[in-house]
Amino acid sequence: MTTRSTAATARPSTEGRAVRTRATRTRTLLPGTDGVGTVRRSVLPGGLRVVTETLPTVRSATFGIWAGVGSRDETPVLNGATHYLEHLLFKGTQRRSALEISASVEAVGGEMNAFTAKEYTCYYARVLDTDLPLAIDVVCDMLTSSLIRQEDLDAERGVVLEEIAMTEDDPGDQVHDLFTTALLGDSPLGRPVLGTVETINAMTRDQVARFYRKHYDPTRLVVAAAGNVDHASVVRQVRRAFERAGALGDGDAVPVPPRGGSRALRAAGHVEVLDRRTEQAHVVLGMPGLSRTDDRRWALGVLNAALGGGMSSRLFQEIREKRGLAYSVYSYTSSYADCGMFGVYAGCQPRRVPEVLKICRDELQQVAEHGLTDEELRRAIGQLSGSTVLGLEDTGALMNRIGKSELCWGEQLSVDDLLARIASVTPQEVSEVARDVLGQRPSLAVIGPVKDKQAARLHEALA
Repeated sequence: MTTRSTAATARPSTEGRAVRTRATRTRTLLPGTDGVGTVRRSVLPGGLRVVTETLPTVRSATFGIWAGVGSRDETPVLNGATHYLEHLLFKGTQRRSALEISASVEAVGGEMNAFTAKEYTCYYARVLDTDLPLAIDVVCDMLTSSLIRQEDLDAERGVVLEEIAMTEDDPGDQVHDLFTTALLGDSPLGRPVLGTVETINAMTRDQVARFYRKHYDPTRLVVAAAGNVDHASVVRQVRRAFERAGALGDGDAVPVPPRGGSRALRAAGHVEVLDRRTEQAHVVLGMPGLSRTDDRRWALGVLNAALGGGMSSRLFQEIREKRGLAYSVYSYTSSYADCGMFGVYAGCQPRRVPEVLKICRDELQQVAEHGLTDEELRRAIGQLSGSTVLGLEDTGALMNRIGKSELCWGEQLSVDDLLARIASVTPQEVSEVARDVLGQRPSLAVIGPVKDKQAARLHEALA
């Protein structure tokens, strides 16, 4: 099981409303070509949405259920409840034990897993196309009929605590959580997806069970399947599984629309330092980015690719290739319903931190003031276009795309639409988003052997 901390729109869709009847409403969202790549959506009674993408040329299928709940939906006391619950849904139902859940899928050569993010959770199984009915039955059973027993909660508590410890043993991973705290503060988005040792130890069975009942309602769920699948057959099997568990809901319910923006949770100039005895110092410098509904996100994606998206990017060339100051250096973006982040990561010798930070700030300022060169823009558009297509070459990636799009955007874009959006980014748009995002006062997170005096200098450097 994995965790993710990332996201991207929230335009309420009028297409996905359930009719006030026990009937199922179906429509084709993307026609595909000769049946290949056809995306359809059905809304079942009770508001449960089912989206599929058909690829009859492959022999596999990936089935997933997306829940519109993540760590940002937790109170401080329940920090980590979403991820804890993700683990517990694998521990047994009325029909299957924990062993039977995993063994049933592995016995046919399939794989199943789940991940928790800030704004959603996903459970999925990838199998041969002939074993798709099994995957649907197992995953739906987990989502609708988990027992959430006290003994399972106690056993899995240790597993979650080990996962927290594993993250803390990897400063290159932990520094991103620290940066999120530096930028977003003590807010639901600023707290770690895994929770803390204190919150996990204090969490009770009743708290987790109430969280489960509240957030795993059909109106908050999206079912997604991709590969050699038949839409009507998937809908029938999903409906049968949910009806068996009495979890379908009534015909009057409508799907919860994509999460809307409320207020931008932004801070500036904050420095978070964790003094650790590590060989490297791990640094993230960044600032508020864009929400997933912001039309400028395409330009920011191109900008990110040019700045730190690969070996030819500006930061990689300046910090690693020319000066040899770091092995790993890159930039990244994270987008949520109402805000976002832009960050630059580098791992370097502790004594090199001031030098690396100065280069990063100089390059960000240079791009904020002057934009990208024509060659950088051309290369970034090509890189982003290629990585977008190559990242959709398996049924798991396709399931992720259509499921997340339905849950977060309420719409589906074809691959050609995505490529057209990227290709249409202009130099002026990149310059404007560079000025708006990179021109802000940055925040900073550092993990490594940083003493008080060094930490004070880091604060001064951002002033």
